[in-house]
Amino acid sequence: MTRARHAFPWLVVVALLTASLTLRAPILAVTPVLRDIEEAFGVDAATVSLLTTLPVIMFAALTPVAALVIRRAGAELALLACLVAIVVGTLVRLLPGFSWMLAGMVVIGAGITVGNVVLPVIIRRDVPPRHVATVTAGYAALLNVGSLVVTLGTAPIAELVGWSAAVLSWVWITIAGLALWLLHMRRDRVPGATWAERYSGEAGGPEQIVLTGPVPTVSRSGRTTRSPVVWLLVATFCCQSAGYYAISTWLPTLIGDTTGSDPTRAGAFASIFQGAGIVGALLVPALAHRLPILVPAGVVSACWLALSAGLLFAPDAFLLWTAIGGIAHGGGFVVVMTVLVGHSRTDAEAATGSALVQGGGYVMGAAGAPAIGALHELTGGWTAPLGVTFALAIGFTAFLSAAVVAARR
Repeated sequence: MTRARHAFPWLVVVALLTASLTLRAPILAVTPVLRDIEEAFGVDAATVSLLTTLPVIMFAALTPVAALVIRRAGAELALLACLVAIVVGTLVRLLPGFSWMLAGMVVIGAGITVGNVVLPVIIRRDVPPRHVATVTAGYAALLNVGSLVVTLGTAPIAELVGWSAAVLSWVWITIAGLALWLLHMRRDRVPGATWAERYSGEAGGPEQIVLTGPVPTVSRSGRTTRSPVVWLLVATFCCQSAGYYAISTWLPTLIGDTTGSDPTRAGAFASIFQGAGIVGALLVPALAHRLPILVPAGVVSACWLALSAGLLFAPDAFLLWTAIGGIAHGGGFVVVMTVLVGHSRTDAEAATGSALVQGGGYVMGAAGAPAIGALHELTGGWTAPLGVTFALAIGFTAFLSAAVVAARR
């Protein structure tokens, strides 16, 4: 049976929120020192951008596998495996050679994929219903906090100890989450039972306590795959994901090139993009609660358009455009999923639609950073790359608007 908690599970929530800090940070920690990595390994811009691309490919490819792992191993062991994989991947990418960096990012991406799926399951299972929305908002916000911290701090640490040690330095966040999760598992263990017996996702006898919360399965009905709204949202999230990962990867370099800032200042400026994502993630639900969904959709679309257009035509105000862009990426995911959930009639339809939207989006997202890097390398400037991100913003606006209108019908 699934355990229900009546008291607020402080240790579980603190461990989950600490873990959420590390579900984006290891990917983005390399972005402020991409130039250093290029020079160290003699690779071009498109190749070095694979460091942020490969984890995104893992998100797209391994999400179904992650759901299976959680069902078979249980939520506790799945999150434990996620955190261990991130630590191992962080160490692997420090081995000599660029290929080891890529291998480490693959391991990190696989671990984060499991974390992406299992954290909402544990929140739904362990947190009292009246607190689920608050804890979920905290989880979403801390994804951006982790991204902000590493984007802000990697370059100054690199100036002191070198880029490889700077990238390694953030592993302590993952280790802290791992320690807290192990403490929870030890505290919550059934006396006399092995961890495998206690935390297995396989249903056993009547006295076995299965902790794994429900992982939605895809619907066998063809309604979702035939829905124009779902495919419009797939296209919307493709534009969102490609734009986000392209800008996240190259923003510190772009700011450094266009303003003459050193890597530390450029990383600090770029961190605004991640920090403002917290505002976007909280703003969309607040607007959607009081206004038609078309309003937050319009706000997010306008922010995406303003980011690229502003950097293209008024680069001196890059701090403003970066903050506005952060609101766009933080709110974009929320508004897409809000439209999807509102359109779905059952949990299974929502799960199927979510798999289609996120799977397609992450595949497209994986192409964003290398494409922008190659275009920058080809043209020697940022006008053409920003033209591409502006086109993606136009696509996001058009597809999302069509999806909202179709859903209302």
